[in-house]
Amino acid sequence: MATPSLSLVSALRNTAQKLQNGAAYQWGHSGSCNCGHLAQEITKLSKAQIHQYAMNTGRGDWNDQVNEYCSTSNYPIDLVISELLKSGLLLEDLQRLEYLSDPHILRQIGTGIHLRHNQREHVVLYLRTWASMLENQMLDAITLPPIEDLVSAC
Repeated sequence: MATPSLSLVSALRNTAQKLQNGAAYQWGHSGSCNCGHLAQEITKLSKAQIHQYAMNTGRGDWNDQVNEYCSTSNYPIDLVISELLKSGLLLEDLQRLEYLSDPHILRQIGTGIHLRHNQREHVVLYLRTWASMLENQMLDAITLPPIEDLVSAC
């Protein structure tokens, strides 16, 4: 799973909020799908730019783009993917986001909900759950000195 950071948690939450607020969503459009929306938030590229970059390679959907990703190709979509990776995401995160299939996130959501990868509300739930999980990982990593050490320092 992705490396937790405040910027990545913020990007996931902002993406979820924009989708909830009615941002154009179309699962079959590389710039308006699950990964496309997160890519917009992280790279600040438009949905049209992301879609054009993806179509220039002729590879297919985000899963295909990620499978064929090459960090040295200089294909525009590979540069977009490189930016997503710099934010702390892994290639697997992108594949799983596109299909809402990360087992850790699904376990956190619970068995009562069967997510559909192309349903806006399900994408919002997935993104928010993921952000909370990363946030909790960051909080769990914080260690405070014993209270005695803090009191004696005064």
